[in-house]
Amino acid sequence: MKPYHWPSHHGNFGDDLNLWLWDALLPGLREVREETLLVGVGTVLNPTLLPNGVHKLVIGSGYGYGDPPDISDPREWDVRCVRGPKTAQRLGLSSDKGIVDPAVMISDLDQFKNLPKLHRKTFVPHWESAEFGMWESVCEPAGLTYLDPRGEAKSVIRHIAQSEMIVAESMHGAILADAFRVPWVAVTTSSSINNFKWKDWASSVGANYQPRYVPVSTRAEAIAKKTRFWGFPFEGSSRQGPTAETAQGDVLVQARPSPAGLRGAVKQFLAAPSVLALWQASRQEPQLSSDMALNSLKARFNDVLEGVRKDYF
Repeated sequence: MKPYHWPSHHGNFGDDLNLWLWDALLPGLREVREETLLVGVGTVLNPTLLPNGVHKLVIGSGYGYGDPPDISDPREWDVRCVRGPKTAQRLGLSSDKGIVDPAVMISDLDQFKNLPKLHRKTFVPHWESAEFGMWESVCEPAGLTYLDPRGEAKSVIRHIAQSEMIVAESMHGAILADAFRVPWVAVTTSSSINNFKWKDWASSVGANYQPRYVPVSTRAEAIAKKTRFWGFPFEGSSRQGPTAETAQGDVLVQARPSPAGLRGAVKQFLAAPSVLALWQASRQEPQLSSDMALNSLKARFNDVLEGVRKDYF
């Protein structure tokens, strides 16, 4: 059995959990049922992502993009549970199949237990924000520690667990924070953030997804997300998407040659609305699911894992 992994070019710790998490939750899975693809963490229940003609065992995956797959053929699909009630409803499953995102189980792994607190407040952006924004520079004056979601998954997870509070645009940033009992605040920088998947998970643990708006930090980020930067719209821009050059140095500044120090100062000035909004978000009352709700979901998920062991091993 091989876990499905979506190989993003940019890297995303939420997707990359599939490279090792299932070996911890289901030891020996790679030696059994070679014909089966384990579909786990991620918003991957989409017929354009998953192969046809392959037997798929679904444990905790979510729907969120495109058309939902037709899961009616038992020769191809064995859906044990999905990420939340909204995914279950969209796929025509009974509500008890919508349990929780498998990432919540990471807090029970020995290597992540009893970690000391090292960071007061941490910001975890969406990977697209990290790719095209300047959020590390925004975080410093806002009083937060920056955590790149494209980093090595275990390092990102440890940083989350060692924080006292998380401000999350990354859904799995909030999921891991909640699992480690770290209070969190949700933010969003544009409509490109997928509300359905956030609400799917949040409703599973009894939380509310009401993100605070934080403006994009660069023009390149606005182009990537087709949104506004300093009032100028980029929703209908016909120009090409951001390049590595525009991601590293905003073209508003690059168009006028200037010393690196001045260029950096101008970019920092242009990001001032992002700094203020992020600072304000970090001072909101954070939320956390109840211990009882989370423990109940983990118990149900462990029952699913036990059923998989019984039927596949």
